[in-house]
Amino acid sequence: MENNLNKTVSHIDTPVHRSIKPIFTSVVGLVIVFGLLFVWKTSRSESSSHPAQPPVLVSASRIQSRSVPADIQAIGSLEAVQEVLLAPDTAGRITGIHFEAGQVVKEGTLLVQLYDAPEQADRVAAAAKAAFSHLQLSRSRELAPTGAEPRELLEQHQTEYEQAQAEVRQLDARIQQKSIHAPFAGQIGIRRINLGQYLHAGDPIATLTRLAPLYVNFTVPQQELAYLEPGTQVQVTADSSPDKVFEAHISSIEPRIDEETRNITVQALLPNADHELKSGMYVTARLQLPATTDAIVVPLTAIQTSAYGDSVVVVQELNGEGVGKVVTAPVKTGRRLGDNVLIEQGLKTGDLVITAGQLRIPPGAQVKVSASSLNNSDAAKSAPVLEGE
Repeated sequence: MENNLNKTVSHIDTPVHRSIKPIFTSVVGLVIVFGLLFVWKTSRSESSSHPAQPPVLVSASRIQSRSVPADIQAIGSLEAVQEVLLAPDTAGRITGIHFEAGQVVKEGTLLVQLYDAPEQADRVAAAAKAAFSHLQLSRSRELAPTGAEPRELLEQHQTEYEQAQAEVRQLDARIQQKSIHAPFAGQIGIRRINLGQYLHAGDPIATLTRLAPLYVNFTVPQQELAYLEPGTQVQVTADSSPDKVFEAHISSIEPRIDEETRNITVQALLPNADHELKSGMYVTARLQLPATTDAIVVPLTAIQTSAYGDSVVVVQELNGEGVGKVVTAPVKTGRRLGDNVLIEQGLKTGDLVITAGQLRIPPGAQVKVSASSLNNSDAAKSAPVLEGE
């Protein structure tokens, strides 16, 4: 047995096996070294890929509630209170034109005369017939009571006289149709006829427009209906007089709201005493509303718009050095107030909103609010006009 063991030991401890041991030890050592190098380089690369970023410098404004004047602004158009396209009621040849283009005429002024000689002659004959019928009627009224003339003859003369009068009135109406008069005082437009021209019934002659007053027609959203009532003052401005404000007053409100736009039509009356504005002009109508108290207003530069809606960036946990973290807050905006916008939902008094530099903020980064914007925000407490744009 001892001999067998000695043989086994001698078999293992051969020169070949003695040369493999140091090679195996070297390989294991190299693997351990390379593994340590890999771990060291990996940790080094991870630490170098995420270096500590300094806070991003931004401008911000602290929100202070304030009273904001409210108004409704709409695009409207001017309409003449009275405006017509003059045209004849009957056909005829023009024998007289008694106006010039652009002329201001009074009500009842003769403007155009059509040929009416046949009607005038017929009227003379009808008037003579009516006069003769009146004589016969007068004689019958004297003789019939005495029995010298039958009662039936008196009634016949009465009927003939009435028919003659009706014929005269009919001819007077036809003659009147041959004369076109101004139905109201106003200004004549461009003349569309010439002397001697034959007019058919309805052919245009010219426009007649009353210069003052004028209607201002505009529409407002249905939610503003509670602020509308007859007599409410409306400020009107026009491109033709950009530095002048005209005053009008609501005269009527459409009782029906448009089903498609949900707007209501409003009509105001504008005096236009100096005739500076013209019918058909586009104007801007503005109605003053009660002021909104405790309103939240931010600069327009603070608003970020995306497919998901409007939002602002709010600074939170601000330390003594002006460094804090940021949070995106969705907001609901209202009307614009110059360079500012009214916030209806999403912010409250005291929030610190970034007004400049928010586009440079990477995710998870900290920000440093500039000292000047913080000082401006603190100074705005007494007169809360937001700054920091």
